[in-house]
Amino acid sequence: MKVLVIGSVYPRFHEDAEVPWLRTSIAHLKQAGVEIQVLAPAYKGLKSHEIDGVKVNRFRYAPAGWEFLTHEEGAPSKMASKPWLQLLAIPYIISGFFKCIKICRKFRPDVIHAHWPFPHAYIALGAAKLFRIPLVLNFHGAELLLIRKKKWVKPLLKFAIGQAQAVFANSSFTAGKIKALRNVDVEWSPYGTTLDTKDERRETGEISAEPTQAPHPINGKFKILFVGRHIERKGICYLIEAAKYLPRDQFEIRIVGVGDLTDKLKKQAAEVSTTPDAANIIFTGKLSPEELANEYKTANVFTLPAIVDSKGDTEGLGVVLIEAMELGLPVVASNVGGIPDVVVDGVSGILVPEKDPQALANAYKRLAAGPELLKQLLTGAQKRIRDCFTWGKIVERQIAVYEKIKNKKKLTNSQT
Repeated sequence: MKVLVIGSVYPRFHEDAEVPWLRTSIAHLKQAGVEIQVLAPAYKGLKSHEIDGVKVNRFRYAPAGWEFLTHEEGAPSKMASKPWLQLLAIPYIISGFFKCIKICRKFRPDVIHAHWPFPHAYIALGAAKLFRIPLVLNFHGAELLLIRKKKWVKPLLKFAIGQAQAVFANSSFTAGKIKALRNVDVEWSPYGTTLDTKDERRETGEISAEPTQAPHPINGKFKILFVGRHIERKGICYLIEAAKYLPRDQFEIRIVGVGDLTDKLKKQAAEVSTTPDAANIIFTGKLSPEELANEYKTANVFTLPAIVDSKGDTEGLGVVLIEAMELGLPVVASNVGGIPDVVVDGVSGILVPEKDPQALANAYKRLAAGPELLKQLLTGAQKRIRDCFTWGKIVERQIAVYEKIKNKKKLTNSQT
C-alpha cells in the first residue's frame, strides 16, 4: 500500500513541533507497512527532505522571502492580518497541482490522502483524475468555517467532496457539518495523543480498562490546569471568572501557554483577584516539555472551557483532553464542537454548558469533594481512550478505508 499525504504544514526539521498529530499518524501508518510520501509547501525556500524516514516533497510557490503563507501560524490567520498574502493562494494551488502530478507519475500511490480539503483537494484532483488514484479528503473543521466568511468556498468544497472516494472527519461535529454540505458517508478519524504517556500495550488493546494509577493526591490546594493557546475559542475568560466561586484556600487555577489574549486575560485575572476569597490564578507562560510534564503531574483536574467564538469557530475535537486523560487527570470541559466525542458526561469526564463560570466552579467543587468520583471518571476516561483514541485503532480504521477504495478501483478497472 502506497499513500501520498498532502497538507499545508509538515515539520521542517527533526525538532520542529508543527502538526505533531499528523507526524505521529504517518509514523504509525509507516509502522503498519504503508509506504508514505508527503507533499507540503516550501517554507522560505525549503527544499524536499526526509523526516523519520519519510520523504517530504516541498513545492515552491513564490520567491523564498515570500514563502511564509503556512507554518508557525495558520494561513487563514496570516491572510486576515496581511490581506496581500491572499495573492499567494493562486500560485500556491497551481504549483502544488503540478508538483502532485510529478510525484504521482513517479511514486504511483494507491491512495492520495489530502488534509484540509480547501485548497488541497484542488492540488490533488489533477493527479487523482489523470492516474485514476482514489482520493481521501480529511476535514479538520477550519475549512468549513471558511464557508461563513467566504460564500464562494461552499460550491468548491461541495464539488470536491463529490470527487472523493472517501471522506474523513476529526469529530462527529465536523462530520455533521460535512453532511449538511453534501450528503455523503463520512468516516470518523480522530487523532490520538502525541505525548509519551503510558504502556505501549494500550496500542494493541491489551491494557485493561482499570486505571493504571490513582487520581493525583490533593496536596494542599486543588489545582485546576488549563493548557493551550490564549485565543477566544478556548474560553479562558470564563475559567478566570469561575475563580470568584472557588475559595482561595482550597483552589488554584494554573493557565499554561501564550497568545493574542494573554495581556487582556492577565488584566481580567488581576481584577478578579480583588474579589474576596477568589481562587489564585497563575499564568505560567510557555513551558518546556519537562516543565509542562510537571504541571500535569501536580494538577488535580484538567479543564477546557471552550466556546463557540465570535467568528463561529470552536474545538474540532480537543486533543489536549485526550492527552490529559492519558496522563491520569479527570477532565472538565464545555459541551461544544467535537469535545463530546472525547468527554462522555459522567463517564469519562464532566461536561458543562459553554460560557458558564458558575457551572465550571460547581464541577471543580464536585471533583474536589469526591475522591470516588475522581476514580470513576479516571477509569471511564482510560476506557474511552482505549476504545477510541489509540493510534493502533485509528490507523487500523484508516488502512481499512484505503484498502476498500483501492480494491473498488481494481474492480472498476477490471470491468472497463
